[in-house]
Order: sequence, then C-alpha cells, then structure tokens
Amino acid sequence: MSRFPGVDFLEFDSLLTEEERLARDTVRRFVDDRICPIIEECFEEERFPIELVPEMAELDLFGATIGEYGLPGLSNVAYGLIMQELERGDSGLRSFVSVQSALVMYPIYTFGSAEQRDRWIPKLASGEAIGCFGLTEPDFGSNPGAMRTTARRDGDSWVLNGAKQWITSGTLADVAVVWARTDDGIRGFLVEKGTPGFTSRDQHGKLSLRASVTSELGFQDCRIPAANMLPKASGLKSPLMCLNQARYGISWGGLGAAMDCYHTALTYAGQRIQFGGEPIACHQLVQDKLVWMVSEITKGQLLALQIGRLKDEGRAKHFHISLGKRNNVWVARECAKLARELLGGNGIVNDYPVIRHMMNIESVYTYEGTHDMHNLIIGEAITGISSFNPPIKSEAKTDRPQPVETAS
Repeated sequence: MSRFPGVDFLEFDSLLTEEERLARDTVRRFVDDRICPIIEECFEEERFPIELVPEMAELDLFGATIGEYGLPGLSNVAYGLIMQELERGDSGLRSFVSVQSALVMYPIYTFGSAEQRDRWIPKLASGEAIGCFGLTEPDFGSNPGAMRTTARRDGDSWVLNGAKQWITSGTLADVAVVWARTDDGIRGFLVEKGTPGFTSRDQHGKLSLRASVTSELGFQDCRIPAANMLPKASGLKSPLMCLNQARYGISWGGLGAAMDCYHTALTYAGQRIQFGGEPIACHQLVQDKLVWMVSEITKGQLLALQIGRLKDEGRAKHFHISLGKRNNVWVARECAKLARELLGGNGIVNDYPVIRHMMNIESVYTYEGTHDMHNLIIGEAITGISSFNPPIKSEAKTDRPQPVETAS
C-alpha cells in the first residue's frame, strides 16, 4: 500500500522539532504498515486488535510524556502528533492509547503513591497491564459531579457500590481508575480485575468505534484495600485534570481523521473520470470542497500546535484545550461528510476509510465533553459569566467542574 504523505499546505513541519517529526513519522509508518491493512476487518468484526499492544508498547506509545521508568519524556506536541497518526488509522486505536496514557497512567503518576506508581506504571507502559477510567455513569455524562457511585471506608478497606458506563477497554483492563463519592468528597480508587463485587461487560451493537472495546463496570459491595485509594486525588478537579490530558490528545486525533478523509478524497478526485474523460478534480464544486478541507485542517494544525506549546510551558488552560477539542473534532466531522459526498456511492463502502471515520467521529464529537458543553466552557472563559442552566455546583467555590461526556 502507498505511504500517507501527510497534509502540510503551510509548511507546518518547519514549526516542529526534529524529535517531534521523528515521533510522528515513526507512528505514521506503524499505522501504514500494521493498522491500515487490518482495521476495516476489525471494524466489521467489532474487534479491537489487541495483538498490536506489544508493538505499541515497544514504540513507547503508552505514557510517552513521562520521563521516568524508562519512558521517553516526549513533549506534549510530540504526544499530540502520535495521537494524530493513531486516529488517522482509527479513532478506536487512538482511544485505547489515550485512555492508557492520559486517563490511567497520568492519574496514577500524578495522584498515586510511590508504591502505586512503581507497581503500575512499568506494567502499563510495557502493555503487560491494561487500564480503564471509570467516571461516566449510566445517568450522568455531562454532569459528573452528580455521580452516584459511592465508596465507604470500612476499617482497612473501601467498599464501592455503583456503576460506570461507556468505558473504553473496560473488559480488557487489569486495573480500573474509578471515581466515587465519599463522605469527604470525590476520590479516585484503583480497582483490580478479579476483585469480588467488580464486574464488567461489553456494550455491543455499536455502529461507531467498533474497533474499540466499550464496557459497563459494576460495583456491588466491592471491597478494595485502603491502600488502593489515590492519596493525592481530591475532589472533582482531579478527574477533570485527567480529562484535560485526554481532550488535548483528541484535539490532535481529530486532525488525523480529517487528514485521512481529505487525502482519500483528493486522491479519488484525481483518479475518478467523468463527464468527457476528465477527472472530477477539474470541477469547481469539487475543488471548493477540497479547499475547505485543507483550509480547516491547516487552521486546526496551528491551533493544536499552539495549545501544545502552551502545555509544554505549563500555561495551557482548560478552556484552551476545550477550544482545540471542539474545533478540531468538528473539522473532522465536516471533512468526513464532504469526503463522503465526493466519493459518491464509493463513500459508503469499506473499500475506502471515509464512512468508518464518519461513524467513529460521531462518538468523538460526543465524548470527553460534547461540542455544546465546550461551547459553554469557552463562553464562560471569554465573558466571565457561567451560562450553565441550572448552574453546576462544585464541591468548592474554587473548583468549578468542567462538564464532560466521556466514553473513556
């Protein structure tokens, strides 16, 4: 198969460091060689390609921004470019790596004890262990502060009761980072596979993210050691910090899906002969669609890069990341629609990746904060006035929740 050439209309590559380009190009080759040949089959069979996990670990894709435990300590921009290339392959692959890195390794590394970090980070980095993140519940997505899952202290144990839904890698996971309400507020816990009272089952019948495992977690008098609580996590702010990591990766991932749709449409338009023996790329209406796509992808690249640079400097705010997630996933959604139009009937068959991206992006458009919820986050940032109605009450005046809708 041919190599993906990238989308660089404005010499974007000149803004990247050598390390960032190397990280992207390494994953680009992996996607071309290992993901693209099998992904349509995985999507059709509703199967996550778990056989690729050791290879992804070998490439240091899990926890790539961590600089300890033998991990590379890459920049946030390099990490974002990795997410871009993975989602170009499939949103389900990017979701898996995003959850493993941003929603499991990050909270353990940031909020965990030394013992928790030493036990889990190496296993998660090597792919020996898989993790999941339990925040979203059956009745609460965009309002995680209303969660019903509880944790009660009982001697040297915590006892969890409740349920989590739309959990990426739930049935694959060896450890779940679970958020629950306690008498002292929301806390994070590590729940290991096989713990009595802990169950997981997969969500079937999905028409989106079919190459990703999506599960429901159940806790019925699930007793875990007191040492399994994340000691440095306190309040709703902690899981929202994790979500910021994931949303940032998604802002790059959306560009990957958009790029694949654009490249597919551009190639097709140059080869599809109609109306007197000319390729359809010669027609003004076709060029208009292609120009829109490359314009929005280019703007999205600059947006993601600036957020990444701010993040590396410790200056990125949650509303900056909301802007990136909101814009770039919307761009991916629109590019998928335009590419499907340009491919005509061929746009709905799996000979081409467009319809798969189009279906996947519907999930990405919703999870980690819906498009409309990110509107409200950005609106509050620019006006200083919250328009959530009714107002979302936080546990502390200085810890206003950022609404989410997660499938993580």
